[in-house]
Amino acid sequence: MTHERETISGARGLDRDEPLSFEQDSPGRSGVDLPAVPDAPDRLGDLRRKDAIGLPGLAEPQVVRHFVRLSRMNYAIDYGLYPLGSCTMKHNPRLNERLARLPGIGDVHPMQPQSTTQGVLRLMSELAHWLTELTGMATVAMTPGAGAQGEMCGMMAIRAAHEARGEPRKRVLVPESAHGTNPATAAICGYEVDTIPATADGRVDMAAFEAKLGPDVAGLMLTNPNTCGLFERDIIRIAELIHGVGGYFYCDGANFNAIVGKVRPGDLGIDAMHINLHKTFSTPHGGGGPGSGPVVLSEALAPYAPLPKVVQRNGVYELVEQEDGPRVGRMKGFHGQFGMFVRALAYMQSHGRDGLKQVAEDAVLNANYVMAKLQDVLPPAYPGPCMHEVLVSDKGLDGTGVETMDLAKALIDEGYHPMTVYFPLIVHGAMLIEPTETETRQTLDDFIAVMRGLVGQAKAGEAEYFKEAPTMTPRRRLDETLAARKPVLRWVPEAPLADAAE
Repeated sequence: MTHERETISGARGLDRDEPLSFEQDSPGRSGVDLPAVPDAPDRLGDLRRKDAIGLPGLAEPQVVRHFVRLSRMNYAIDYGLYPLGSCTMKHNPRLNERLARLPGIGDVHPMQPQSTTQGVLRLMSELAHWLTELTGMATVAMTPGAGAQGEMCGMMAIRAAHEARGEPRKRVLVPESAHGTNPATAAICGYEVDTIPATADGRVDMAAFEAKLGPDVAGLMLTNPNTCGLFERDIIRIAELIHGVGGYFYCDGANFNAIVGKVRPGDLGIDAMHINLHKTFSTPHGGGGPGSGPVVLSEALAPYAPLPKVVQRNGVYELVEQEDGPRVGRMKGFHGQFGMFVRALAYMQSHGRDGLKQVAEDAVLNANYVMAKLQDVLPPAYPGPCMHEVLVSDKGLDGTGVETMDLAKALIDEGYHPMTVYFPLIVHGAMLIEPTETETRQTLDDFIAVMRGLVGQAKAGEAEYFKEAPTMTPRRRLDETLAARKPVLRWVPEAPLADAAE
């Protein structure tokens, strides 16, 4: 028997639309009792506020329940598989978090005297050592706060190297299969971006690449494995060609987790590469927060690495903040995201050299397993095997009336965060799936079954359902084009809110 009842949003159970805290305003209500502000002289003059600041009146239980209800609408890796391609949303061991909060680590301050932070500096030095060992590079700049800033660091080092030689250059070559930040970084560093097309198998078109080489080329920005989830087979030849015209080879290391412990980028002829610690070494995944993107540099670019750096002299660790030479300058105010350094080193030490190699092997194995189990219903965009992620197109949906976005929205109703869609742009209706190495076979089998089931529904003529999906969420299908072009970023009340204290 169904019992109709009134709710805040008109919905039942957990299928409810949570109003904004401002929309739950009850004038005069407050979760705290504060004494009246004593009348005292001040220097505010005409700047004294005369009107209420417009905070909603809410009791403490209302505030707590509001944010708890919002949290239940969130999707996280702790809830289930997060198959975003080219993002590596994998499980972060809780041990890492515990170590990052140890006394003397979680409360360290960048302005402390270096004599009180010897353990901190040693940890940074040890992490830097392992990053250079794993990549086969000469040095590492630890400070960049994200992969994109790491890209800028590497390209600034390339520009500084050319300027030091007295031959500033203007062009940077960027393959179509590179990450989208690559051309943006080249442009912000003052370069002209020259795009290299991809071949039918999703890799760099070598003939087009060679045709674009010249004395004005500063370098190449290539993602390897690339955004199609493929390893660039001609990478050593690519390095030889770019070095042959006096350019430098920048590699986007966002996908390093696919080759860590298996291949050292420095051995391939790469001059600079950023490492997203969240993707390969299991630190929290940015989100505008604690990103970290150290940059490893070859011997040719090492003299241009930004400060600060950690050195050891007579058994004492020192953070060098100033040094003569052609360096690119500081990348940020302090010394990098130390909490992320702790987590990354804990991850490395937990796994060891053989364990990190297994990380890459398992990531590649899982992606190829997904590809093999889906290829008869969602054919891969390029012939396999793939690396850490599998790229499929919408060809498996031809004739059904269901498109990539429809499948992604229906996946939400099945309890999964959708995979990356419509990226990379060189594949029509792209769906980029990265299962990561931390998922079990059972988890992958469950996801594969859901994907196959949805494709089966589409082929059975149920396109109407897909056009309405998701149907079991507080928010139904959004007009994403309108949201992107005319976003409403601020709530405006119909009438001014009164202060709770008034």
